[in-house]
Amino acid sequence: MIFIDTGAFLARYLPRDGHHARATRSWKTLARRDWECYTSNFVLDETFTLLARRSSYSFAGERARSLYSSKALEILRPTSDDEHDALRLFEKYADQRVSFTDCISFALMKRQRVRRAFAFDRHFKDVGFELWPA
Repeated sequence: MIFIDTGAFLARYLPRDGHHARATRSWKTLARRDWECYTSNFVLDETFTLLARRSSYSFAGERARSLYSSKALEILRPTSDDEHDALRLFEKYADQRVSFTDCISFALMKRQRVRRAFAFDRHFKDVGFELWPA
């Protein structure tokens, strides 16, 4: 199982992203593996907004339609309990300036028992998750 963060989506779709080459290789590797892939509606919100701003709204819309129709990606949505857990994490890791979206991701990963994140964000590692690619 793997949780896909905003940075992995952005690096995949934006050639100017500093992680683009690494992400492209990693997406190809991920396609060959039989991992359950998760993300969240919070991550997708962040992804589409940033894609629109860094590329175009039509490009972001095309990516959104593709991701929403994907059979390989499960989109998790937080419950009220997840949101309260995320708020606790948000306050706990305030000194690391972690985003609330990341804290929602941590709570969802905990609930789904996902230990690995396709991310370029050190916060995942800082709170005990495995970053992929390493």
